[in-house]
Amino acid sequence: MRCIVIHLIQRILREIFSYFCSMIKTTVSNREIWRIAYPIMLGNLAQTIITFTDTAFLGHLGTIELSASMMAGLYYFVFTTLAMGFAVGIQIFIARRFGEGNFSKIGVVFQHGALFVLGLGLFLFSILFFFSHKLLHIIIESENIYAAASEYLRFRQFGIMFVVFNFLFRSFYVGISSTKVITFSTIIMAIVNIFFDWALIFGNAGLPVMGIGGAALASLIAEITAFCFFWIYTYVKIPHEEYGMFRWHKWQPALMGDILKVAFPSMIQRLFSFGAWFIFFVMIEKMGETAIGVSSVVRSTYMILIIPGIAFASTANTLTSRIIGEGKSAEVMATVWKVVKNSFLCGLVLVAVVAAIPHLVLQIYTDDMALAQAAIPSVYVICVATLLGAFSMTFFEAVSGTGNTTAAMALEFGILIAYIIYVYLMSKTSTIAGVWTAEWVYNISIGLISLVYIWKADWGRKRI
Repeated sequence: MRCIVIHLIQRILREIFSYFCSMIKTTVSNREIWRIAYPIMLGNLAQTIITFTDTAFLGHLGTIELSASMMAGLYYFVFTTLAMGFAVGIQIFIARRFGEGNFSKIGVVFQHGALFVLGLGLFLFSILFFFSHKLLHIIIESENIYAAASEYLRFRQFGIMFVVFNFLFRSFYVGISSTKVITFSTIIMAIVNIFFDWALIFGNAGLPVMGIGGAALASLIAEITAFCFFWIYTYVKIPHEEYGMFRWHKWQPALMGDILKVAFPSMIQRLFSFGAWFIFFVMIEKMGETAIGVSSVVRSTYMILIIPGIAFASTANTLTSRIIGEGKSAEVMATVWKVVKNSFLCGLVLVAVVAAIPHLVLQIYTDDMALAQAAIPSVYVICVATLLGAFSMTFFEAVSGTGNTTAAMALEFGILIAYIIYVYLMSKTSTIAGVWTAEWVYNISIGLISLVYIWKADWGRKRI
């Protein structure tokens, strides 16, 4: 018995030693991590800036407009998650081909992706156009918020055809580790959105006063502008012959099947994830117009706080796929931990600022001091959630980066069920801040499970 115990202890110590040794061996530098992450960070500002500027302008119109833009925007975003999930699959394929040095195949992958998202965009637009009024009426309890949300979506729904391609372009540039173009597109998108928000919401620059509809139209114009910029930049700057871009490649059903094997679980996973996020706000909306108003400004603050976390998570996804493509699977764990460290430190700076002056941050979104004061406890909750997300998002995206997106989907599905149950119970028994602690539950759960998967699962043999 004593020998068995000693043997067990020795084995555990060997595992721990091996684990910590693996954490310190990586050829990826902090500089390279930041080179990839920084432009993605700015790129992720694209949708966040639209949300931020819409919220900031509409918050000064009233709580109804603020709440409606959030509910309609989230509803719209749920549809875009399918394109986002597919783009993750394309990103993994492109990063793997890039790591292998097989550049000419990248254009083939991109073309297959472009044809798929064209069909996907038409399908999603059809649902938005024909069924949104009925769906929103079922989802939203307040008639005032429903009417304003319908007006917002009347313009915004046309953007889906451009958003699906914008996701595809971002996945291409992240996959080849050339992400500065994402920075350029974000700056252009932000300038366009801010100007037209100012002009169309309030009727400046000789344009009509459109209120919440103007915010939606401004967002649509910004999305179209980003789409045009991506096409022009790619045509002018990317070596066509080297990457096999802008020429017709023979349709390869086997390749499309392989792409979908990786992308489809990611699409479903993101649909589940953001669908649960939407359900989160639907449950809060049923707590009253004040509760959803508070959560609108909290959400906008949260979306700013997690920008670094999302960027570093995407970096972990790309680096994991690239490292495996280079035949350096043993470096994955060390690389992911290094990304986590950078994500945490970057997030900590933002959290410190927001936690120190929450009332000033919230005044960006609303003139209602009572609403801002009511939101402060929830802001402290999301500050903690942001730091937890630096760990959880990075490891979870690393799971996808291994190419095993089915595992990523399975890992998250059970956690999302528990998340929704937790939100429901807290919405019935607790405060708004209490409901927001669901973000703690989600991040801790998904982070630990993803860590165990990267550490112990046999993902190194996955071929894509």
